[in-house]
Amino acid sequence: MRYGIYYAYWEKAWGGDFLPYVSKVKRLGFDILEIACGDLYRQPDGALRELGQEAARQGIELTGGYGPRPEHNLASVDPDAVTAALDFYRTTFRKMQLAGVRSLGGALYSYWPVDYSHTPDKAGDWTRSVTRMRRLAALAEDYGITLNMESLNRFEGYLINDAREAVHYVRAVDSPNVKVMLDTFHMNIEEDSLTEAIRHAGNLLGHFHVGEANRRPPRPGGRIPWAEIGTALRDIGYAGAVVMEPFVLMGGQVGADIKIWRDLSGGADTDLLDQWAADSVAYLKGQFEGK
Repeated sequence: MRYGIYYAYWEKAWGGDFLPYVSKVKRLGFDILEIACGDLYRQPDGALRELGQEAARQGIELTGGYGPRPEHNLASVDPDAVTAALDFYRTTFRKMQLAGVRSLGGALYSYWPVDYSHTPDKAGDWTRSVTRMRRLAALAEDYGITLNMESLNRFEGYLINDAREAVHYVRAVDSPNVKVMLDTFHMNIEEDSLTEAIRHAGNLLGHFHVGEANRRPPRPGGRIPWAEIGTALRDIGYAGAVVMEPFVLMGGQVGADIKIWRDLSGGADTDLLDQWAADSVAYLKGQFEGK
């Protein structure tokens, strides 16, 4: 397995300059830096090439995440909106390729966070989404990109809430570059068993996010059974990315979107955040590699 962290652990705004994080995560003991891909279309081609080159020099793999904005909802009833969404993704995939990002995860089948002021048409949206995802998968395949369908908790999404729905969706799409993505934060809310959910995903699991129940970095004494999760991942032969997605800072667009209403860092400075991340990945490797 390869271990990573999402850049937004240190940030209060989505997007921005990812380049400084390459050397940081390398120094802290990670193999992967996960970046936000929703605004890559704004990034100059040269900057993305530089990011990819620096990652290659440092031996750091880049992966991507995106919580689609409503205008990029593949389940939309508006065919013009779907066309616009596919155009957006086509541009994004080209930008990802420039940086060497070959994996994109999130609620790509719908949008995030869901507006529950209207009752969603889950059955209709499911059918529309599966059909459009086949088209998106074909676009992604042209760029060598794998799409990972993230199972979200009920408060953030409705189309895929647990591993069984994720597996059902991926099997319905039936494209080799469309995989299941699980996240322990969401699993802690929705799954009866974290380990059985992993085993159910089996060889369809393409990306795995980790974090404590309150979105702190994994740590000893937390509520998530990391050793058992590691055993389940080894049981299914998972050799992919394990990316922690901690959110502890209050404020900014990140804090507002993730609903951080108290400072979970306790006023920690950057050096302390770095130390927590380094300690967390060392702990996680020990739990997951069975050492």
